Amino acid sequence: MVTRKSRLEIATMRRAGRIVAEVLDLLEEHLRPGVTTAALDRLAEDHIRRAGAVPSFKGYPGPAHPHPFPASVCISIDEEVVHGIPGDRIVREGQVISIDAGAIVDGYHGDGARTIFVGTPPPAVASLIDTTRAAMLAGIAAARPGAWIDDVSGAIEAVAQPLGYGVVRQYVGHGIGTAMHEEPQIPNYRTGRKGYRIEPGFCLAIEPMLTLGRHEVETRPDGWTVVTRDGSLAAHFEHTIAVTDTGPEILTALQPAA
Repeated sequence: MVTRKSRLEIATMRRAGRIVAEVLDLLEEHLRPGVTTAALDRLAEDHIRRAGAVPSFKGYPGPAHPHPFPASVCISIDEEVVHGIPGDRIVREGQVISIDAGAIVDGYHGDGARTIFVGTPPPAVASLIDTTRAAMLAGIAAARPGAWIDDVSGAIEAVAQPLGYGVVRQYVGHGIGTAMHEEPQIPNYRTGRKGYRIEPGFCLAIEPMLTLGRHEVETRPDGWTVVTRDGSLAAHFEHTIAVTDTGPEILTALQPAA
């Protein structure tokens, strides 16, 4: 069941979303060769807590995982798709870095992600990153009152498929609110099932994950880090949105807090 959010609840999620956007900007600014992913995680947690929020990810249980997530952001490198654990790894020139951040304000979540290349990307990698972002924006644009969840999925797939990218199927977008993951699930590919009809008050996390190879993924022995099975590079973008009477509003953006 999808819970429609009130204006007050959306205002709180807008505050959480702004903090997420600030964190992503902060980490992109500090993302350079030689920095460790643990140092980036410390920057993120410090910023979230100074802003009066709580990191969504730290301690997140995840029913399929052997232990709670130990960090405040996910940092995934190259063939890692999502849920990379920050640690002593050093960022190097020529790497694809995906950063996923979440913040909780007064019990409500914001969730966002972006992929960054360290240096100047080769054309094929630049296209992967740009297309993943374009697919996210297409999905957001399709999330309008009266549309169906499969319309969002189809809009994402329509951007990715013609270029031959793998569209990760095992991990999908989702509803969001007082829990980080709520109904509905939002696949990044058409399923042939309409799903929920979108209404004002829906809050959704739209997050395509594309690869330069096939779509199959697997989880490393740490129980969290998801990688492409064929070792191909991956990209991931995500925004939290609220559906209004006039269309989608991006909450994980640097805009005045309500």
